[in-house]
Amino acid sequence: MATTFTNVATLSYNGEQVRSNVTVGLIEGILSVSKYAVNEQYGEGDTLTYVISIVNNSGEPVNGLTVNDDLGAYPFGTGTVQPLTFVENSLQYYQNGVLQPDPAVKTTDGLVLSDISVPANGNAAIVYSAVVNAFAPLETGGSITNTVTAESQTVTAVTAEESVAVTNEAQLSLVKSVTPIPVAENGELTYTFQLLNSGNTAVLDTENAVVTDTFSPALTGITAALDGTALTDGVDYTYDEATGVFATANGVLSIPAAAYTQDPVTGEWSMTPGSVTLTVTGRISTPSP
Repeated sequence: MATTFTNVATLSYNGEQVRSNVTVGLIEGILSVSKYAVNEQYGEGDTLTYVISIVNNSGEPVNGLTVNDDLGAYPFGTGTVQPLTFVENSLQYYQNGVLQPDPAVKTTDGLVLSDISVPANGNAAIVYSAVVNAFAPLETGGSITNTVTAESQTVTAVTAEESVAVTNEAQLSLVKSVTPIPVAENGELTYTFQLLNSGNTAVLDTENAVVTDTFSPALTGITAALDGTALTDGVDYTYDEATGVFATANGVLSIPAAAYTQDPVTGEWSMTPGSVTLTVTGRISTPSP
């Protein structure tokens, strides 16, 4: 990092003083550091890859550097939590593009690398991966910002940071069940469809989410409900008793986003999926003899 400085001279004569113009100088730091995330966004459990680049602007090699990456640590309660977990054996260390033996690595307080060297007028690059853990915010607008510092006893410390935003999307799953088990011949049964959203973005009714199914055996005289509210045949859904094909209509289904809660003691985030429940009840159709 470059630092500017200014200086003014004074000329004195016969009790008078004349000030010179202001000169501005520039001191260029020996080292500069930058950090880059390969991934543009993250989600729960994702693996992120980072590249740390250290440039030596001097004609002498810089040895004995300590590189400290905080793995996105942020204050919580009386301490800090880290939303990233370093992936063991993922580290690669290069000098001027040439792979070097792994440096000493500590992960007890962020990621700490010892004895890093940067060639004269050259660069060192460090690549590593980390997994998004339970301390990472997953709500809309969440992000992970981690800072790296390179320092030694002979050079001024330099820092850089990189932010990665959470992915804003719905993550849907569908769980189907049937009751009763067993059901009598010509008996009535109910199919239950639980629509779950583990993402931080709701599915709106304007997005035309649809549930389709082919009941086998086919059902007769069906009724359907969404979260206990009756649906209207031909308006909210269609059903063909001959084929057993059932489908909800466009604009009927909306699924809320998941809810996220941070434990006030541990700082870990937990997720409760958003959900809606669709039920279809009918009587088993018995083929004619």
